[in-house]
Amino acid sequence: MTTIKLKIKPDDSQAKATKPPVRRPSNAARDRSVPPAKLTPAGTNDRDAKQMPAKASHGKSPRQRNHRYDGTLHEPAPAKSQASDGRAPTPNVAPVDARRNANTSRDKADREGTYRNPPRRGGKVRDGFVASEFDKNRTNKAAFANKAENSQSDLPRLSKVMADRGLCSRREADEWIANGWVKVEGEIIETLGTRIQPDAEIIISSYAQEYQAENVTIILHKPVGYVSGQAEDGYEPAIVLVHPDNQWEDDPELHRHQPKQFHRGMLKGLAPAGRLDIDSTGMLVLTQDGRIARHLIGEDSTVEKEYLVRVTGELSEADLKRLNFGLSLDGEKLKPAKVSWQNEDQLRFVLREGKKRQIRRMCEMVGLHVVGLKRIRIGSVNLGKLPVGQWRYLRSEERF
Repeated sequence: MTTIKLKIKPDDSQAKATKPPVRRPSNAARDRSVPPAKLTPAGTNDRDAKQMPAKASHGKSPRQRNHRYDGTLHEPAPAKSQASDGRAPTPNVAPVDARRNANTSRDKADREGTYRNPPRRGGKVRDGFVASEFDKNRTNKAAFANKAENSQSDLPRLSKVMADRGLCSRREADEWIANGWVKVEGEIIETLGTRIQPDAEIIISSYAQEYQAENVTIILHKPVGYVSGQAEDGYEPAIVLVHPDNQWEDDPELHRHQPKQFHRGMLKGLAPAGRLDIDSTGMLVLTQDGRIARHLIGEDSTVEKEYLVRVTGELSEADLKRLNFGLSLDGEKLKPAKVSWQNEDQLRFVLREGKKRQIRRMCEMVGLHVVGLKRIRIGSVNLGKLPVGQWRYLRSEERF
């Protein structure tokens, strides 16, 4: 079967009529020394055009007439610039660079303290606005704000209140505040240095409590020749002894059902809570818990520390009483101590303060020379059978 395709030419009489293209006058042919002639609607003469409303004959062609015109007179709209060739007017928008420069200058003026923008209400000369008076008011407002801030400066900081209540250390308090874990009177505080009322209600998030529970505290039997804190004069710090090989084999944590596994993260933030001289041995506490550190070495700490001190020399009863109470160091009277003979060449000291080389200096003041010094107890935690150079975890039931 053969298919034949026929092409039928449409009849010219049925062709759809189209509008002739608009021919605009050539720009080059127009004389630009005189303004262009205003266009008037077709079928009207000059006299009729003058009688037309201003809005209808405002230099617009019939195609641009407002079809919503209801025949009443209105105020003429602001004149817009129109291109000379009859095209749509270009919006009066400043170039991008000009706007950027304007914003930059405005920001600069704000930084320099110059008042350039009029106030929202008033601010005009006809309203009696005087810039100098406004500046005076601004100064008064600033002075009032400073006065209010000074009144708040008498209140304690949130971190100090938390530390005084024994919730944590100041360093931990700053971390908790930054993490949004602290509420004061039901409102979350995230700004460091916030001042609150001393009796304000403080609520700690469970996240902070879990974070605090992960902190470790270590009891180390420091040998002679190690410094308590940072390395100095070629001597190593005692923290270098804290590694798995030196953990005490009888540490109760090793024999639990789920023993605490040592990892390098435990060394981060681990700091000594108290000093022990380089030529002294005994119990040294290293902790990540700020509460324990504040409890042991805080300004108001009264935790007892017990020492066994081997001495040489003669000690009278009067000097023994002076060791208990009556000596002064660095111009300050020492707190009462408990000093007694442990055996014929060894003294037992119980102190509630810890000045630098306090026991050695006390003995020198009564004519004694210290041969050896060992710390055996801090608070209610004893050194016990922990060998020299080894460490163990502070047990959960132990309290200083």
